[in-house]
Amino acid sequence: MAFELDGERIAEENRKRLKWLEEDFEHLGRQLTRRGIDIEKLTERAAAFRVSVPSWGLGTGGTRFAHFAVPGEPRNVFEKIEDCEVVFKLVRTTPGISLHIPWDEPESPAELRSFAQARGLFFDSMNSNTFQDQPAQPLSYKFGSLSHTDPAVRRQAVEHNLECLRLGMKLGARSHTVWVGDGGNFPGQVHLRKALERYLDSLREIYRVLPEGWRLFIEHKLYEPAFYSTVLNDWGTSYHCVRELGERAFSLVDLGHHAPNVNIEMIVARLIQFGKLGGFHFNDSKYGDDDLDSGSIKPFQLFLIFNELVDAEQARIPAFDPAYMLDQSHNVTDPIESLMTSAGELGRAYVQAHLVDRGRLAEHQEGNDALLALQSLKQAFHTDVEPILAMARHRAGGAIDPLGVYRSSGYRQRAAQARPATARLGAGIV
Repeated sequence: MAFELDGERIAEENRKRLKWLEEDFEHLGRQLTRRGIDIEKLTERAAAFRVSVPSWGLGTGGTRFAHFAVPGEPRNVFEKIEDCEVVFKLVRTTPGISLHIPWDEPESPAELRSFAQARGLFFDSMNSNTFQDQPAQPLSYKFGSLSHTDPAVRRQAVEHNLECLRLGMKLGARSHTVWVGDGGNFPGQVHLRKALERYLDSLREIYRVLPEGWRLFIEHKLYEPAFYSTVLNDWGTSYHCVRELGERAFSLVDLGHHAPNVNIEMIVARLIQFGKLGGFHFNDSKYGDDDLDSGSIKPFQLFLIFNELVDAEQARIPAFDPAYMLDQSHNVTDPIESLMTSAGELGRAYVQAHLVDRGRLAEHQEGNDALLALQSLKQAFHTDVEPILAMARHRAGGAIDPLGVYRSSGYRQRAAQARPATARLGAGIV
C-alpha cells in the first residue's frame, strides 16, 4: 500500500502529548519511590515485553450468524503484514507474527520472510488447521483429524502438520501450535480412551520430526466444535500428553478454553511448577470462548495470571520461557485498534505484577493473613501504570497515544481505497 504510517508522523503527534506525559511520569515516579520501586527499571521491563500478533487477527472475525468486514480489510498475507507493521510501529511490543496455515500460506516463503524482515517483523510460530476442510482436500475432518478412526484421515492431518513445519523452517519460525476440534456431540459417538490414544500417536509422529531448537505447543479446549466430549479437553489431559511426548512439548493456555469460573491462574502455576507451560493465547470472555479483547472483561484475572508469571520470572524457574500471543476475534471493532489496545493491556498487567512486594506478600502468606495478602496484590493492581507504558513506547519510537495517532493518520480510510472488498479470507476462533 502506498500510504504508510511513518516515524515522523508518530513523532509529531508525540510532541503534542510529551509535556503531560513527563509530568505524569514524574509524579508516578515519586509515588513509586516511596514504595522502594525504581520507575526507570520498570520502564525498561515494559519496553522489553513482547507479545505476538496472529495473522488471522488482522481481518474481522465473525460468528455462526454473520461476518461484517471493516473497510480496507487485508486481502492476502502481505497486506496482513502491512497491518502488523502498523501495530508494531505504534506499540513497539509486537514484532512477532504467528502464522495460520493454510489461511496464510505464501507462494514464496522467502519473499514473505523478506517482506516481514524489511518491516522489523518476524514469524515466531506456525499454526496448523485440521478443524476445517479445505478445497480439493481428499478426506474430510467432519469426524475428527489427528484422532479420527480412519488411519488415512489421521495420516492426512499429520502430513499437514509436517508441511507446516517445513514451511516454518523457511520462514524462520521456532515453534508449532496444534489445536484440533476433535471430539463427539453425542454419548457413545466416540470411544473416549481410544480417541486420546489415536491423538497421542499422531502427535508422536509430528514430534518425532520437530526441527532442532523448536518447541511443540498443544492447545486444550473444553468444548466447541464438539459439544459432548473433546479429545484434548483440559490442562490435565494436555499435561499428560506433553509429558508423554518429550521435553520439547508444552501446554499452551488459551484464556477462553476453560469451563466458566475456572481458576486459570492456578492452572498457570501448576504448569509452571511441572515445567510444561509453553505459552498463551490471550483474549477475554464473558460466557465461553468469546475471544474478546484482552483485559476488556476480567482485568483482575489477567493481572493474577501475570502475577504468577512474574513470580516465576523473578524466581528464575529453570527453562521458564513462555510464548505470549494474542488470539482474538474482532467482530465489531477495527482489528488494528483491538490488537494495539490488547497489547497494551498485557503490558499493563505485566508491569503491575512487577509492583507486587513479594517479600511482604510471602510474610502475609506464611502468617496466614488472608486480607493483607490480598491487599498486597490489590495495591499493585490499582496502581495506574499508564505513564510507564506510554514512556516506554515513546522512548522506543512508538506512540504515546497509539489509538489517537492511528485514528488521526487516516490509515483505515486509505486502506479502504487501496484494498477494494473481495471474498473473505480464512479466519476463525482457535
